[in-house]
Amino acid sequence: MMIELEIKVPCADMTALESRLRGLGAKHVEELEQEDVYFGSPLRDFGQTDEALRLRRENDHCRITYKGPKLDKDTKMREEIELDIEDLSRMSAILARLGFSPVLRVAKHRTVYSYGNLEVCLDRVDGLDGYIELEYVGEDLEAGRAEIMRSKLALGLEGNERRSYLELLLEKGR
Repeated sequence: MMIELEIKVPCADMTALESRLRGLGAKHVEELEQEDVYFGSPLRDFGQTDEALRLRRENDHCRITYKGPKLDKDTKMREEIELDIEDLSRMSAILARLGFSPVLRVAKHRTVYSYGNLEVCLDRVDGLDGYIELEYVGEDLEAGRAEIMRSKLALGLEGNERRSYLELLLEKGR
């Protein structure tokens, strides 16, 4: 089972945050344009079960992702199963034939940095303010949680947004 371990924090000044990241030695990795379509299930209410099913186009790459319920109160640690797909529209058609329906589209520009064992993503989401995500890349979840919290302090970040971009946009009435 693949476990995703990350935190997300609102960020009003992305330019200043990027300067702090670079000052701490973070390495710029890439710029991504992401478009996600989240689906509702005919079997259960993902809002109630805290699950998600998503199709993502990331530049020219496509994948389907299942996210399980969050596993703790401090992070967004959860099971994540991803699979590359060749054709987003055909995968969407398969899901529709099975009774899944699109709920919302989320578009964002993501700037990715590498910092220690973390992937640091600066997200500019259509319809929302800026956010930073710190995601641990490794097997030792306790060490990952500690590294995320140390990095959060080093970057001067405060708060913890456990809601997904989908949830935030739905709450805004999009």
